[in-house]
Amino acid sequence: MQENNTACSYSVVVPVYNEELVVNETYRRLKNVMESTGEPYEIIFVNDGSRDGTREIVTGLCRQDKNVKLIDLSRNFGHQLAITAGMDNASGQAVIVIDADLQDPPEVIIDMIKKWKEGYDVVYGKRIKRKGETFFKRFTAKLFYRLLKGIADVDVPQDVGDFRLIDRKVCDALKLLPERNRYVRGLISWLGFRQTGVEFVRDERFAGESKYPLKKMIKFAMDAITSFSYRPVKIATYVGTVISAASFIYLIVVVIQKLFTRTTVPGWASIVAINLFFNGIILIMLGIIGEYIGRIYDESKRRPLYIIREKIGFKDEEND
Repeated sequence: MQENNTACSYSVVVPVYNEELVVNETYRRLKNVMESTGEPYEIIFVNDGSRDGTREIVTGLCRQDKNVKLIDLSRNFGHQLAITAGMDNASGQAVIVIDADLQDPPEVIIDMIKKWKEGYDVVYGKRIKRKGETFFKRFTAKLFYRLLKGIADVDVPQDVGDFRLIDRKVCDALKLLPERNRYVRGLISWLGFRQTGVEFVRDERFAGESKYPLKKMIKFAMDAITSFSYRPVKIATYVGTVISAASFIYLIVVVIQKLFTRTTVPGWASIVAINLFFNGIILIMLGIIGEYIGRIYDESKRRPLYIIREKIGFKDEEND
């Protein structure tokens, strides 16, 4: 563990987006857990552009509890950037990231702290069972983690989300990685440091609806794959080479048939089918390349990762 002049021992970062039905219970359970440590702590809620009463509820918690703080983003920037905003403003020697839906039990934080005090710099929560999730969600999640492990350039732990504890030096190192299309758990794995996991059973969502519909899940998966592997582009190159070689061989066969045999050249139906197949392959390859080019363009604009509208409960703001 790194010695520093931080204001508290633990910073708990909680991204929230339309969580008015659960935020009070999240605060209650987190407070009970953190009070049991007997060490100074802060709970940082990051409001990621909520359209319900989440911001007002957290503001009330800030007024009644000096350990609670609020970072109010100017709009919805997404889960990964909300986490980033919380970690950038955390002051603890250890920073803990947990979602507000209570699927990741706050009580597991105690086990994480024990591992951290044993000398580990990163302690992640590893799900051994998922309650209340559909077969499709479990299957696609399992498939994604195995696919990422197979093609990624770094070793990202399987069945692991953003629920984790990171040491202050890891948090500071993470600030040096300014990329926009962020896959935070992958970035932490890329940093290295001494890491271990704590197993737990993931509970059902306490209230409300999932903030990760299929569209966001697909984008999240694309961010993860394109951030840590360029093998899809290499695969596209291999496929293009094989198809080109096969097409050239077929061209030779057609010419030979035309010049030296009386074999009838295939009709329009087969030609159209072949064209459609090859054109489809080409479009897929162009799409893969386009994903990487789009991310290069996004990074080149060098816009801020997020914009903070207001901060409540932070000492710097109180002194202004």
